[in-house]
Amino acid sequence: MAPAAKNALIIQSDCSVLLEVNSPRADEARAALASFAELVKSPEHVHTYRLTPLSIWNARATGLAADRMVTALREHTRYPVPSNVEQEIFELAARYGRVVIVREGDDLRCTCQDLATAERIARDKEAGQYLARRIDATSFRVDPAFRGVLKQALVGAGYPAEDLAGYVAGEPLDFVLRETSAAGTRFQVRDYQRQAAEAFYLAGSERGGSGVIVLPCGAGKTIVGMAAMDLVKQTTLVLTTSLTSVKQWRRELLDKTSLRQEDIADYTGEQKNTGPVTLTTYQILTWRADRDGEFPHLELFRARPWGLIVYDEVHLLPAPVFRITADLQARRRLGLTATLIREDGRESDVFALIGPKRFDVPWKDLERQAWIAAASCIEIRVPMSAERRMEYALAERRHQFRVAAENPAKRVHLRELLGQYPEGRILVIGEYIDQVTAIAKEIGAPLVMGKTPQAERERIYKRFRNGELHCIVLSKVGNFAIDLPDADVLIQVSGAFGSRQEEAQRLGRVLRPKNDGRAAHFFTLVSRDTREEEFAHHRKLFLTEQGYSYQVY
Repeated sequence: MAPAAKNALIIQSDCSVLLEVNSPRADEARAALASFAELVKSPEHVHTYRLTPLSIWNARATGLAADRMVTALREHTRYPVPSNVEQEIFELAARYGRVVIVREGDDLRCTCQDLATAERIARDKEAGQYLARRIDATSFRVDPAFRGVLKQALVGAGYPAEDLAGYVAGEPLDFVLRETSAAGTRFQVRDYQRQAAEAFYLAGSERGGSGVIVLPCGAGKTIVGMAAMDLVKQTTLVLTTSLTSVKQWRRELLDKTSLRQEDIADYTGEQKNTGPVTLTTYQILTWRADRDGEFPHLELFRARPWGLIVYDEVHLLPAPVFRITADLQARRRLGLTATLIREDGRESDVFALIGPKRFDVPWKDLERQAWIAAASCIEIRVPMSAERRMEYALAERRHQFRVAAENPAKRVHLRELLGQYPEGRILVIGEYIDQVTAIAKEIGAPLVMGKTPQAERERIYKRFRNGELHCIVLSKVGNFAIDLPDADVLIQVSGAFGSRQEEAQRLGRVLRPKNDGRAAHFFTLVSRDTREEEFAHHRKLFLTEQGYSYQVY
């Protein structure tokens, strides 16, 4: 057999890449491809990736050169790489940094590498409106107030800017990371966590200070945030997804740093304080009295001279926070996430306004090093009764998904799974309140949902952590920032249509490494021969890209 016949990739002239799953070198090819291509389809035998401008630019931002991308394709392709694909990679990669923004006195200077690029962006409908004052053939003077919106427009025009205009200093924040936690255990930032923080900070130079760190749930993104704070050592604003996450950040900061209670302020629905480190939620920042009203709490961004703003779960950043972030380009900005995927398609705004991807690690690499638990992913296709099938057939198309998702037959399979793991630490999670309420009542487990008071949530979570509870039922509030490290079985009874990010977050709930080394199990119950199967297929994409395979029963 010729060597090329063992290769897993077929590269097509439209910049799509096919990966044959059963090829001997499939795992190697997937690992090489994941750093600069996006997985778009993953049926059983052949997965489809696509080379996109954003995937190439994010790869460049992490230091991956164009020739290394092309070499990876040549090494793993079964047939010669189409010449136009190689040209496209070199062209897109060369665009990253062809436009540079620097500070010049009280203004900014936008300089292009060549005259052709200058003319192209000057004539662009969006970018051109911020480049009215020309300095010379290839440079423009820019009002600092337009720094963010110009970067957005340049990404849209296909010429992402390298922003070297630097940052203003926040107030000093004097603290250290502990070597022994307040709880008395040894604490050390892991090598990959330290590398991630340093890739963001870049020794304090203007080339660093903004960007996104991508790590799996359970890999310690909060620790990366604290390591970045330790490097910057300036007043810090942390934006999180929920009050539970605010409390988790507070616990971690008090346990693993020399910060005191009075150094950390909560700006939430319960209290609105600011301090050297301030913790808040996207929900409170985007609150307004009526649909057309102002967002009064966005003033928090200007309440102090922040030296660092941390956007936890940055893939969930709401539109109003994007708008205010466009005005905050002189502040260091760190995004933390398990996935750059946004279901609203605004990945380019994260790239432009928070910054490019600075660091990521394949999930399977951390699994092999035992930093996250090994996990099996199993999809169970559940038949519907004749009555339910008729209800599904007669429902309007937009209601069919819910009819399938709330299939009562799923509860039979759920009880069987609970019986298979009598010693398991189990989370049951679903999208629909009626469904999870009925399940919680049937199996006698506590239910946590949106209207559950925070104190009650914390009481339930604490009982689970202490081993008093072995099963909790969660609505979609369980997608994010619940600190239940011993959870090892998650049963998903329904989800938000085809959300790839939700699938990743839910698997992440059971990926924290266990003291006894036991594996995690991720089950999804899907109604057979319905639209739920289609959406389940799309949900798997991101995790398939990370090397996880789903068994289907």
